[in-house]
Amino acid sequence: MSEAVPVLEMKAISKRFPGVQALSAVDFRLFAGEVHSVMGQNGAGKSTLIKVLTGVHPADSGRILLEGNEIRPSSPLDAQKLGISTVYQEVNLCPNLSVAENICLGRDGSEAYGIRWGRMRRKAEALLADLNVRVDVTAPLSSYSIAVQQMCAIARSLSARSRILILDEPTSSLAEDEVKMLFSVVRRLKAQGMAILFITHFIDQTFEISDRITVLRNGLLVGEYPVSALSRMELITRMVGREIEEGGPARARDAGLPAAVAGGGRSAGNGARTATPFLSASGLGRRGSVRDVDLQVTCGESLGIGGLLGSGRTEIARLLFGIDRAEEGTILVEGRPAEIASPVEAILRGIGFCPEDRKLEGVIGELSLRENIILALQTKRGVFRNLSRKRQEEISSSYIAALGIKAGDAEMPIAQLSGGNQQKALLARWMATDPRMLILDEPTRGIDVAAKVEIMRQVMELCDKGMEVVFISAEMDEVLRYSNRVAVMRDRRKVGEIESREADEHTVFQIIAGGQT
Repeated sequence: MSEAVPVLEMKAISKRFPGVQALSAVDFRLFAGEVHSVMGQNGAGKSTLIKVLTGVHPADSGRILLEGNEIRPSSPLDAQKLGISTVYQEVNLCPNLSVAENICLGRDGSEAYGIRWGRMRRKAEALLADLNVRVDVTAPLSSYSIAVQQMCAIARSLSARSRILILDEPTSSLAEDEVKMLFSVVRRLKAQGMAILFITHFIDQTFEISDRITVLRNGLLVGEYPVSALSRMELITRMVGREIEEGGPARARDAGLPAAVAGGGRSAGNGARTATPFLSASGLGRRGSVRDVDLQVTCGESLGIGGLLGSGRTEIARLLFGIDRAEEGTILVEGRPAEIASPVEAILRGIGFCPEDRKLEGVIGELSLRENIILALQTKRGVFRNLSRKRQEEISSSYIAALGIKAGDAEMPIAQLSGGNQQKALLARWMATDPRMLILDEPTRGIDVAAKVEIMRQVMELCDKGMEVVFISAEMDEVLRYSNRVAVMRDRRKVGEIESREADEHTVFQIIAGGQT
């Protein structure tokens, strides 16, 4: 890697949006044959830097040099023509089109007189094979998991034969073995001289794959460092500008004391947890979803659901919240049979749900931050008990302040907020309903370390006061850290249940593998 001539150089880049200075005189360099990670909290300016580079937003000031020549990309297509390809954090493909069409259309397989479907299919299969993914490329993209869709987006980017590859959270939805596949591809591309800009919130992945790290904070450049020059805690400290506990609050350290007792929440008179679970499920199942699942969620308890990608974690959440309807089994709420056939019924029973895909199933991008926050509360109140505009503003303002949501004001379209701030807004939506039980499906996906700690501390405090939590995460250490008990899933069945304080990641993976605890 030569330090003489960067393949890409961004000098004094500034960008302002209404009420927010997203970037302020930021410098960035990228060399051929390296992986350079950009780190920072949500709202630090990482995504804005990429969008300026790829022509999504024009810079207010500053210069972009590509191999020494100034460029001014006016659109992502313009950037692609210059040899800059991007895979964004949220998959932006066409779910109604086939896998092959998503990978190849506009890139290969078409000629002046039409599309050569056979050539397109073979090209898509070859690109996915390089990523060790083998699927029916003629099937609609929507028929596959988020993980496979992410790999298709990466394959599409690789098909452009770019000189610069930007990966914005490419591993957020990938299982451990899929991350290894991706990293093997990244290393091969690096060896071939490609310059790779890598954005992730996974610190271990940053240290595993990166050569250098640039840290941003609040739209400002903190510094550029060789990866060998920083420890993990030094990196975190530079990201947040203060010392921070990397692990965050850990329920496993409660030494088995009932959370409701510690927090003074809903508990029996003798200080023990309420005898009757708030929610219990027996033999829960649905064709194509999960089978024969038993669960109990007790007052003031966090129940983790752990398992590999595709094990049925999200499917359980969808059944409990009424998005999908169970075809077998029973659900009891406070000891009484409950048929939760829709999200509205779940909300009325005091259940909230933060979904895995916040873009598709969570936030409503066209609505303001205020409107997104009060949405569930208004649903719970019904159409004839409208919240006044003044009350809406009071509620939204209080949660914006409490959760530290960074926004110009509450009337900003939520789509303009960073991913982490959108996640905080989803949490605010359900906190406003004073839920009895909150289901969190990958609540820390795409969230920086500081935001993870902040969000989960809020959730754990509510749990200590008596709220029940169902916590789902692909990160097994997070499942153990933020849960009292863990239900372990494999092949869409529950295969075990353990107390978090008595287990570690090895124990959980041993259960998943079919071993004895």
